[in-house]
Amino acid sequence: MAAILWIRVAGILVTVSALSRKVWADGSDGAVFLREFTLIRRDNLQDESLSEILANHKSEDLSSRTARSEEDRDSLWDAWGPWSECSRTCGGGASYSLRRCLSSKNCEGRNIRYRTCSNVDCPPDLGDFRAQQCSAHIDVRYLGQYYEWLPLYNDPENPCALKCKAKGTALVVELAPKVLDGTRCYTESLDMCISGACQIVGCDHELGSTAKEDNCGVCNGDGSTCRLVRGQYKSQLSTNKMEDTVIAIPYASRHVRLVLKGPDHLHLETKTLQGQEGENSLSTTGSHHIDNTTVDFQKFPDKEILRMSGPLGADFTVKIRYVSASDSIVQFIFYQPIIHRWRETDFFPCSATCGGGYQLTSAECFDLRSERVVADQYCHYYPENVKPKPKLRECNMDPCPASDGYKEIMPYDLYHPLPRWESSPWTACSISCGGGIQRRTVSCVEEDIQGNITPVEEWKCMYTPKIPIIQPCNIFDCPKWLAQEWSPCTVTCGQGLRYRVVLCIDHRGLHAGGCNPKTKPHIKEECIVTIPCYKPKEKLPVEAKLPWFKQAQELEEGAAVTEEPS
Repeated sequence: MAAILWIRVAGILVTVSALSRKVWADGSDGAVFLREFTLIRRDNLQDESLSEILANHKSEDLSSRTARSEEDRDSLWDAWGPWSECSRTCGGGASYSLRRCLSSKNCEGRNIRYRTCSNVDCPPDLGDFRAQQCSAHIDVRYLGQYYEWLPLYNDPENPCALKCKAKGTALVVELAPKVLDGTRCYTESLDMCISGACQIVGCDHELGSTAKEDNCGVCNGDGSTCRLVRGQYKSQLSTNKMEDTVIAIPYASRHVRLVLKGPDHLHLETKTLQGQEGENSLSTTGSHHIDNTTVDFQKFPDKEILRMSGPLGADFTVKIRYVSASDSIVQFIFYQPIIHRWRETDFFPCSATCGGGYQLTSAECFDLRSERVVADQYCHYYPENVKPKPKLRECNMDPCPASDGYKEIMPYDLYHPLPRWESSPWTACSISCGGGIQRRTVSCVEEDIQGNITPVEEWKCMYTPKIPIIQPCNIFDCPKWLAQEWSPCTVTCGQGLRYRVVLCIDHRGLHAGGCNPKTKPHIKEECIVTIPCYKPKEKLPVEAKLPWFKQAQELEEGAAVTEEPS
């Protein structure tokens, strides 16, 4: 039979809920205990009784008390006592500290204070803390019979009462007026119940803190460690496939929400970091636990809704399975982590062993999933990534043994300039038009006090961005041929010729050279006038040298002179 004990300790009621003895079906005995307990302050506790109890507690180590602050000395309070043991061993609990009033009069303020403790995640097999408290009453008769109790979460009226539901029934019972200290008030919040009251807890695990996580899961973050992904998918039903991929959501993504509108169904495929693959058809409404990720799924006649608060414990691929010829639309939104991020390195070795030198830090691109350094190009892919600037500090400032006395180190910016990037002139552009590249060499150099410049290792210049070694050039369009309108046919009947003017035009629209002669359009072609000719054959018109043809020839001759590349 489980027992709920109320013990008075130093004026505080201690509630201990434990299973004193559990009798199994085979008659064997076994004991199961809940290690957590709660310390509940009596609201009607008199200061006189508290002082009396504390005064009679002769074994208390007075040296354990903290020194009284200036504020305490001016008030009627004694110094705060030591912190108690944490009410929980993991998952976030509470600890308390007491102080006593040194006056026969009432002291203003509280005689007890709390703080959070054991803010580390519990092992997955330990289960939910509120569920443990409900299951502790499995051997307690209620209305003459035993029940298996399941926790009731997120009670809007009293979130710190232990309300449990009898499994397989609609029976909901308040089994205790207060849950144990450290129990979460709500499932999606860090706020915890302490002494029966819901206390605000920030993401920094401090009581009363307003610190909140950003959408990326970073406490007091600025949202720069993830990016918002949103979009829409429309079904593309075909005869040779029965499903299609909607979106791939990577590991550690957060705040995932998908809405399918239409007759088709959502389907999940997963792949863990260890390479294990899985599938889930999501056939029923409810909460599903898939690869360390809670998936909330709702199924309606005309739509399906999928939510995962995250962070996802695996790579999720959302697919759509076609069941009808009607179209379906899937809208999705989630926050994807930026897995490649800059990480600042340690300081490089000092530039001198004695007499004063300098050392710098750098930045390396780090893959958060594989936990290894990768090429910088991966970090450049994300515009949200800002490469940290290198830090510079002096080092080995002791004088060298061979020097006579103290060696003064002058400021770098006045007498000893920092290493800098120097470049050679740009090479000629690779092509004359259409977009080419030109190159130059860049090296890190150091200048001494006498002005002598010598090349040094590149890491010494990492405090400033490296200047580019490639740049585009001649990005304007190449000259191209421009053919004008055809002239009328040179005859009024039968077969003749027609002409046109072809010019080489540059990117400014001016007549210039540089066009490829092999691609020049022809300037003359045959033409036929459908009107029949009735004159004798020997008197048919011949090719004529009309004034506009003479003008075209002159333009051609003039262009031939300037058609070499400029």
